[in-house]
Amino acid sequence: MVGRRSLGRRFGWLWAAYAVSAYGSGLGFGALPLIAVLVCRAGPAEVSALSAVGPAVGALIAVPLAPWVEFRRKRPVMIVTDLARFAVMATIPVAYAFGRLGFVQLLVVSALVAAAKIAFNAAGGAYLKALVRPDDLLVANARFESTNWSSIAVGPPLGGAAIGLFGPVTTVVADALSYLLSALGLAAIHDREEAPRSTGESPVRAGALLDGWRHIMGHPGLRALYLNNLLVAGLIMATEPLLAVLLLRRLGFPPWQYGLAFAAPCLGGLIGSRLARRVVARYGRPAVFRTVGTLRAIWLIGLAFVRPGVVGLVTVMAVELAIIINMSLYTPVLATYRLEHTPGHLVARTLTAWSIGQQVSIATLTALGGLLADVTSPRTALTVAGLLILATPLLLPRHERTPRHEPELPRSHHA
Repeated sequence: MVGRRSLGRRFGWLWAAYAVSAYGSGLGFGALPLIAVLVCRAGPAEVSALSAVGPAVGALIAVPLAPWVEFRRKRPVMIVTDLARFAVMATIPVAYAFGRLGFVQLLVVSALVAAAKIAFNAAGGAYLKALVRPDDLLVANARFESTNWSSIAVGPPLGGAAIGLFGPVTTVVADALSYLLSALGLAAIHDREEAPRSTGESPVRAGALLDGWRHIMGHPGLRALYLNNLLVAGLIMATEPLLAVLLLRRLGFPPWQYGLAFAAPCLGGLIGSRLARRVVARYGRPAVFRTVGTLRAIWLIGLAFVRPGVVGLVTVMAVELAIIINMSLYTPVLATYRLEHTPGHLVARTLTAWSIGQQVSIATLTALGGLLADVTSPRTALTVAGLLILATPLLLPRHERTPRHEPELPRSHHA
């Protein structure tokens, strides 16, 4: 069983730190678009811009950070980015308390948090690869995936209730504090992480910024999965601001129902993530990529048929449940494959390149979705996204190539 396998004390602290941060983010799920709608009176284009421009600018900021992360000890990088996110998020309740909160500040916060998240995830992936045995990577990634979905299942309903009782920035305060607690949890690991060994290359050379993309595009399996992921993630996330406007403004859903529509289906993430190891063992990884990768793409079109009242709420929940079960099974398998097929001295740059590409795709498709919704309607934009995603399984790899075991730099053993 995934939940009973011990991966050591250091992984326990890492997982605990991730869980605290994830549950804080769960409470603040959709907080910035919600604040934009309720406090700044933003329309569809502005809400989409918040979800698009902020992460896109954050991705640009993260580009030069990749080599810096690669050639530093990873745990201190994770602590610094946690503290940075705490400080940036804390500016929102302060500005709100003084009546100075505006849409531009939300854009700046969104960009800086996105950049810090990319750097944190890149450092975290490299740190995880050094922390656990290769045979335990799928177990570890499945635990992170399970925690992620359970936090979203619990967080948004509580966040919606907190917003109703204490005001629109309440969940942002909780999210900010979660980053501070995560940093403290990481500091408690107390391991003796060795500095990355020098490869003779300069971390500031221009080519170092592109090494992650070179590795991804030069590896047939990673390239296919990367291109597929760009479109799937972009199209799914582009529906979030569209649904916020459709549900909250056009159909009159109260905030707690909006939170519930996304939270309850996330329990499906516990199912998929816990099945990942057994499904891979029984059917093989190529079958998971082909079959589950296809199944996660066929449900999005259902959001175009959302109606007012209970029927509409059930429709959103059913669509999200189907997507999440398949995504939560697929994602840890993909994360494990990516780490296994990336040499140790390129992990941070590869994960950064992957995250940047995904953020740019989400930003671009979200912006286009917002423009289309302004010209037509949010429902039309949802229909277009649901139809486009049906073509994404064509990009999935048809078979898995034998792993190329590139020589890695010596590293310390932390397991």
